[in-house]
Amino acid sequence: MKTYLVTGGAGFIGSNFIHYVLKNYQDAFIINLDKLTYAGNLKNLKEVEKKENYRFVKGDITDIPLVQSLFDQYPIDYVVNFAAESHVDRSIESPMEFVKTNIEGTFVLLDMAKKAWLIGEEWASGKKFLQISTDEVYGSLGETGLFTEETPLDPRSPYSASKASADLLVKAYYDTYKMPINITRCSNNYGPYQFPEKLIPLMINNCLNAKDLPVYGDGKNIRDWIYVEDHSSAIDLVLNKGIIGEVYNVGGGNERTNIEIVKTIINTIKELLPKEDSRYNAISQELIKYVADRKGHDRRYAIDSTKLQSQLGWSTSIPFEEGVVHTVKWYLDNSKWLEEITTGEYQVYYKKMYLDKERS
Repeated sequence: MKTYLVTGGAGFIGSNFIHYVLKNYQDAFIINLDKLTYAGNLKNLKEVEKKENYRFVKGDITDIPLVQSLFDQYPIDYVVNFAAESHVDRSIESPMEFVKTNIEGTFVLLDMAKKAWLIGEEWASGKKFLQISTDEVYGSLGETGLFTEETPLDPRSPYSASKASADLLVKAYYDTYKMPINITRCSNNYGPYQFPEKLIPLMINNCLNAKDLPVYGDGKNIRDWIYVEDHSSAIDLVLNKGIIGEVYNVGGGNERTNIEIVKTIINTIKELLPKEDSRYNAISQELIKYVADRKGHDRRYAIDSTKLQSQLGWSTSIPFEEGVVHTVKWYLDNSKWLEEITTGEYQVYYKKMYLDKERS
């Protein structure tokens, strides 16, 4: 049996990873440590909450006594650190939160794991700390080329700078103490349970409510998109077979402009929604509204996953055309979930970030 400490497991990627592990490993035991900020939702894990091999702990990864108690109480084999403030717009508005959670929190997890796993001069066998990072730490690409693991870090926002800083801390624990670590840097994820501040669920939610579809700048910023289940399979592979100390890029090989994504969402909803649905006629490209561009908006990201593919044999299994249909259908089928989380703080945030922006 392997015991996982999954931080930020009530969030989008973390909850999908927990579902993946519990589906594929009957002998896995998962402790989910999550602060339950606006983007963390235990409804994402309702199907597994009563399983004997799953425990939820509400708490902050910067809370040293709490994190220490988890290492004292459980024989933790893997730390999978998803916990992070992750939205670029929020980092521009409130950078301190990102520094505290993403940098200080990662340090606390590293140090508590070191105290638990380092016995004298030897590391206990079968342990690993996996830092879930982002392609945004590499900065921005031109019209050609791909990010490799050798691309210099060049973060352009408080969010990406805090993630790059955390990555360097993780690397330092390997270089200094030979701690068993890996770092994964993934491209844009999409799929079920994603909080609707991110592009795809935001557009789905706004379409269904006949709200404006805000698109930054000219809409031609390019991102590489990967279905979240493919990301989970990559994380699982790196945990089990990744070479200690290595960084692995995880990409979908699916570059799309933001405006392409928005139009795809509109078309997919129209295909899946019955024509007699009262919302059907209100959904059109006329909802698209271009807004003032984000500060420091990176133009293009694209990931080279050759290392992960060649060393560990990983590949994606869900093409975008299939994944986007699964995703839209999930949000249509889970309208109550969507309605419950798009109230309160989210509405205040949405108005501040999008509706009040000067239209271009």
